Amino acid sequence: MANQFSRTELLLGKDKMNRIYNARIAVFGVGGVGGYVVEALVRSGVGEINIIDNDQVAFSNLNRQIIATHKTIGMDKVDVMEARIHEINPDCIVHKHKMFYLPETKDQFDFTKYDYVVDAIDTVSGKTGLVMQAKEANVPIISSMGAGNKLHPELFEIADIYKTSVCPLAKVMRRELKKRGVKKLKVVYSKELPLKPIPPTNGEAESKGTAGRMAPGSNAFVPSAVGLIIAGAVINDLTGVNG
Repeated sequence: MANQFSRTELLLGKDKMNRIYNARIAVFGVGGVGGYVVEALVRSGVGEINIIDNDQVAFSNLNRQIIATHKTIGMDKVDVMEARIHEINPDCIVHKHKMFYLPETKDQFDFTKYDYVVDAIDTVSGKTGLVMQAKEANVPIISSMGAGNKLHPELFEIADIYKTSVCPLAKVMRRELKKRGVKKLKVVYSKELPLKPIPPTNGEAESKGTAGRMAPGSNAFVPSAVGLIIAGAVINDLTGVNG
């Protein structure tokens, strides 16, 4: 194990560090939440990672995404993320996929190769698809619920999807997963009521989000907190720290 992870090894020991090193993780979506998931996993010593995203770094990403700088605007997110991974750990094996996870692309992913799947994408159809494919492959998965339009990172928690409340995205996911017979799903969510975004008053603000709706408001501290909580859950599950 590379010496750069010696401080983590002081907490976990060599055997658990080897489990982390030998794990292959797939992170779907490397934006505000997913970028921080990848960052923390790589700094924890994960030896092999799949990153999946079809977006480019945008000017409006500068307020919250770890890969967004003025130098990276316009670049493919997976390319920027790959370069950052190798700056942190040159030995980490990276498999990058410049695509979105969709019904027409799902067959390009063999979930049996993964030790853990992270869902950090936005669409309900994509999220449910990831859950179903992970369940079929018997691979653990954790999903990010709504992080937009929220201001309190301290309110996010890990829970089973059927024990969530308040979060609008979690409500939809409960309904869709119940229809599909899914009994449980580990998620990170918050009971904070989402704020209503203030409409932009100038032409420079990004006003459209997924499906043409007004883009959610966001900040530097909520998506990052969600990403770090998710990464912590993945590492703890891989090492058996949670029992």
